[in-house]
Amino acid sequence: MKLFDSHCHINSSEYDEDFENVLKNMNAAGVAGAMIVGTNRMDSASVVERAAAYPGLFAAVGVHPHDARECSEETLEYLKELTRHPRVRAWGEVGLDFNRMYSPQADQEKWFSRQLDVADELGLPLIFHERDSEGRFLEMLRSRYSGGRDGVVHCFSGNRAELDAYLEMGLHIGITGVLTLLKRGGQLRTLVPHIPAERLLVETDAPYLTPAPHKNKTRRNEPAFVRATLLKLAGVRGEDPEALAEIIWANTCRLYGIEVPAKLNISPATFRV
Repeated sequence: MKLFDSHCHINSSEYDEDFENVLKNMNAAGVAGAMIVGTNRMDSASVVERAAAYPGLFAAVGVHPHDARECSEETLEYLKELTRHPRVRAWGEVGLDFNRMYSPQADQEKWFSRQLDVADELGLPLIFHERDSEGRFLEMLRSRYSGGRDGVVHCFSGNRAELDAYLEMGLHIGITGVLTLLKRGGQLRTLVPHIPAERLLVETDAPYLTPAPHKNKTRRNEPAFVRATLLKLAGVRGEDPEALAEIIWANTCRLYGIEVPAKLNISPATFRV
C-alpha cells in the first residue's frame, strides 16, 4: 500500500531528536507523503522549512482559530509570501473552535472569513478545523460556497447532517485515528460508510490522536501510524485495504495538486508539483 498522511504537525519539537527515524518509520509503513500543517505565523514558517528539507513532505500555512487573536493583515501578507515556495500546497488549518475559546468568537470569525478570501485569491485548497461551533462554521461556509469548494474537513467528528452538508459543498473528509478507538470512535464508525470513497482522506494529526493499537505503547502519534487508520477504515467499510488506499492516495494528491515519489527517502529526490 502507498499511503499519504494528509494532516500532521511533525514540525513540533517533539520530533527534533528522532526526526529521521520518524521518516524511516513512514517509509517502512508505506507512507510516501505527508502534509505538515501550520497553525500561526511562526509555526507556518517552521512547517515550510521542514517540508522544504525532505522529499515527500509538503506544507500548509494558515492561522488556527486558537491563534486568531494574534492574527493581522500583516500576518496574512507574510503567510502569502510563504506560499511562493513550491512545497506549500494548501492554506490551513483555519476555521472555528468554540470549545476552549482561546480566541474570542469575533476574532475567530473575522480571520476565518479573511483567510477564505486569501485562499480563494491564491487558488489554494483549504484545510478546515471545526469544533463545537454550534452550526456557525457551516453557516459561514454556506454563505460563501454552494458547491465545488476545494478543501478537507480535518479530523471530522460531526453528525450525519453535518457530513451531508460538507459533501454537498464538495469537501473531502479527513479521518483520524479516533476511528480506531472503541468508545470515542463509535459514532464515526457509523458514518464513514456513507462517505463516497473519492472524498476520503486519512490523517494522523500527529503528535495527537494516536490510533489503536499504537496508543497502548506510545502517546506520541506519527505519520507511520496512519496505516492503522486506513486498515480500520477499510474494515468498517468492508473494502479491500489496498484498493481503498489507492483511491485515497489519488484523492490526496488531486486535492493538493502534488505528485510525490513512490517511497519517501530522507535523501534528496525528484518530485513534481
